[in-house]
Amino acid sequence: MFDRIREDIRSVYARDPAARNAFEVLTTYPGLHAVWLHRVSHWLWQRRLRWLARWLSTLGRWLTGIEIHPGARIGRRFFIDHGMGVVIGETAEIGDDCTVYHGVTLGGTSWKEGKRHPTLEDNVVIGAGAKILGPITLGAGCRVGSNAVVLKDVPPGATVVGIPGRVVQQRGEADRKREAMAQKLGFDAYGVAQDMPDPVAHAINCMLDHIQVLDARVEQLSAQVRAMGGEVETGALPPLDEVGLSEGGPDNAPSKTGTNS
Repeated sequence: MFDRIREDIRSVYARDPAARNAFEVLTTYPGLHAVWLHRVSHWLWQRRLRWLARWLSTLGRWLTGIEIHPGARIGRRFFIDHGMGVVIGETAEIGDDCTVYHGVTLGGTSWKEGKRHPTLEDNVVIGAGAKILGPITLGAGCRVGSNAVVLKDVPPGATVVGIPGRVVQQRGEADRKREAMAQKLGFDAYGVAQDMPDPVAHAINCMLDHIQVLDARVEQLSAQVRAMGGEVETGALPPLDEVGLSEGGPDNAPSKTGTNS
């Protein structure tokens, strides 16, 4: 038990630069307290002491602001940073070295019995306020941006942002292996990479580029209309016979020599 506690404290040092000493981590980190209480409640849950397990998890919620169902399965070195408002459902499964920030929900989308909550593989990072819903799987090493809503499986090494969640970046297998060998989690603050594109901003930029192309084309057409004697501002077009069109259509237009054939 004490080895696991020391392991948890070391994992906080690795992921939170604000941690100054072991005593501070041990006494002032509600994310760790919630995980430790969950281990006891999960032990009770497995031995079918269900009411006592639920009471202990409720006590943990009162003390830490973090709600973890005693039926959830959590791996080693799980770190909840800040923690307030985190909710983890009964059938959720979390691998080793995962990190979640405040306001994260691992929830279900169905009232049916059975598996209804997400599965997180190893080294997953979920940003603040993100919602992971349903019996989906987040692959090893993936990242979920702040306030994203994820409803589908996420491949290993991917970065997901937006509502609904969309994959915007995916690391190669070599990168994931290199991170594992170096024993680095490699996550950015609140699960957002510095070079991660914002899908909404990207869509707006595409629209602005399209508008610029349309504006240039309209100016070009307006110049052509003015050159033919029309008035763009009033909508007055040049006479059809002056632009090479007769009443009979383009096939009956007068030739450049002034004769019809």
